[in-house]
Amino acid sequence: MDNILNFLKSIILGIVEGITEFLPVSSTGHLVIFENLLGFEGTTPSFVEMYTYVIQLGAILAVVVLYWTKIKDTLVNFFPKKVGFERSGFRFWLMLAIACIPGGVFGVLLNDLSDKYLFTPVVVAVTLFFGGIWMMYAESRFRNNSAPGIGGDELNVTVKQAIIIGAFQCLAIIPGMSRSASTIIGGWVAGLSTVAAAEFSFFLAIPVMVGMSLLKIVKIGGLTSLTGTEITSLIIGFVVSFIVALAVIRKFISYLQKKPMKVFAIYRMIFAIIVLVAGIAGFFH
Repeated sequence: MDNILNFLKSIILGIVEGITEFLPVSSTGHLVIFENLLGFEGTTPSFVEMYTYVIQLGAILAVVVLYWTKIKDTLVNFFPKKVGFERSGFRFWLMLAIACIPGGVFGVLLNDLSDKYLFTPVVVAVTLFFGGIWMMYAESRFRNNSAPGIGGDELNVTVKQAIIIGAFQCLAIIPGMSRSASTIIGGWVAGLSTVAAAEFSFFLAIPVMVGMSLLKIVKIGGLTSLTGTEITSLIIGFVVSFIVALAVIRKFISYLQKKPMKVFAIYRMIFAIIVLVAGIAGFFH
């Protein structure tokens, strides 16, 4: 009975992850809150911490599936000699690699401190609230950029833009800030349109989240250190988040083409207040 209950919790968390990973509302923050509310836990030390990162790979796989034509094109036309540097897959992956550097450095230096002191519902709620205010300011100030999306023919993210986006991504170390929100705001500041910034954040999530998940797996001692129930929970969360993210990514891009992101900022602030009230009422463990 305990195992069935644990698997049901994993399904719920997979849905939460699939919905929130690419929306600017912080998937990690939502997972921290819902894991706490559901009393989700394992017997292996740091299992829940690792679970939080690993099921995000399911959502990342959704990006690979949905954008496979684009990814395949960058691999087929990888070498600049074939199509020129500007249109080459080498340039595309180089820009992603450059954008990964700031977050990678700060992640290695500060990740343990973040895990130890910041992964609490209260910290998440405060960050969600003030991050929402910042999103509204950034959108009013920078949204009217007109650079085309990278889903088009040109791979037009420059080195300077990649560095700016990568620097903003460092803010995602704080749970509740949102990697998606950080990179989209960074994209606005760098001169990208909202859709271009969102698409770049999708692709950037592939190396970033794979790297972070592998780091967590190594830190906990590998998957062999987990119990059968924990491994099954991981698989369930992974599959559910993949399926849900497939639908959410399409809807999100369609939404951004027509409407502002203010609604997500307002949601963050309302959700943050609810979490703080729930904390005061003693709902969290």
